[in-house]
Amino acid sequence: MTIRLDQLRRCTVAVDLGAARTRVHLKQAGLVVDEPSVVAVNTYSGALMAVGSVAERMTGRTPAHIRVIRPVTGGMVVDIDMAQRMLRAMVGGKLRRAWRRRPMLRAAVCVPYDADPLARRAAVETLAGVGARRVELVDAPTSAGIGGGLPVQRAEATMILVCGATTTQVAVLSLGAIVSATTVPLGGETISNALVQHLRNEHELILPSQAVRPLHIALASAAGSSTTGAEVHGRDVVTGLARTVVVDPAEVRSAIQAPLTGLLDAVRTVLHRCPPDLVADLVDSGMTLTGGAALLPGLDTSMRQHTGMSVHIAEEPAVCAVKGLAAMLDGAVRPLSLTGRR
Repeated sequence: MTIRLDQLRRCTVAVDLGAARTRVHLKQAGLVVDEPSVVAVNTYSGALMAVGSVAERMTGRTPAHIRVIRPVTGGMVVDIDMAQRMLRAMVGGKLRRAWRRRPMLRAAVCVPYDADPLARRAAVETLAGVGARRVELVDAPTSAGIGGGLPVQRAEATMILVCGATTTQVAVLSLGAIVSATTVPLGGETISNALVQHLRNEHELILPSQAVRPLHIALASAAGSSTTGAEVHGRDVVTGLARTVVVDPAEVRSAIQAPLTGLLDAVRTVLHRCPPDLVADLVDSGMTLTGGAALLPGLDTSMRQHTGMSVHIAEEPAVCAVKGLAAMLDGAVRPLSLTGRR
């Protein structure tokens, strides 16, 4: 169902619930929350131990009675209760002051363009549980395009990739609406998992979750044809002892070829569904990468080499979605055709 932009102008809070990070923008206050979407819970008492960056550092280090939970996956809330508790802990008194001033608080939240009714309802219930009396839903590619400064309201094609932690949304927009789009279960975590699995299979080394960063840097080296290897530390599969391995950049590039191929197939699928006139527009404008995974070293170069299109990374790509919502809340955008409402 289509909503009008004037309804978004009545909202006070803009929320981007991502699998990696949760961001909350408060009108006239700016970005008040930018934390990992992670909570740590005591399984004996049910008490919340930590949220955000503190909880994320606990991953892989907790005793049996503490459980680290990610209540959001692929931009969709999978655990409403934990998502509500996470938001309450993150916003603290920042929103309570807004609630006292405006009891009928309205909120806008990003959802994947192809989210089913249950996923949309989960997003609404999550925001309602922290005090919102009305929740407006906006497609993530549309809000990310606006936040990235793209001319999505014009009668010309704009191609955007919202690269998240677990999924990537590929969309072509024109006149403020999505013309063709698809979602693939590939993201920053998918590439990291592919690298971890490669090290386990080829080098018999188990990497901790925080040890993938040197391999990400090696991806940029691979794109630049550098011969400098990446040194990673992990645990030997056989002996269980700590061991160090030097990985060649070309080997790293080969390890991510499978997920990258899936992303390229998604781009081709979206282009095949587009009218020829819009595809012709993309010859000049190319595609724009947004989302936290857009900053993965070498991703833009690989996409450019395999598609032949110009590839741009939006300014501050990780916060494009919430910036787009904030622009709509502030009335800085001309009327657009957006997604459904509560």
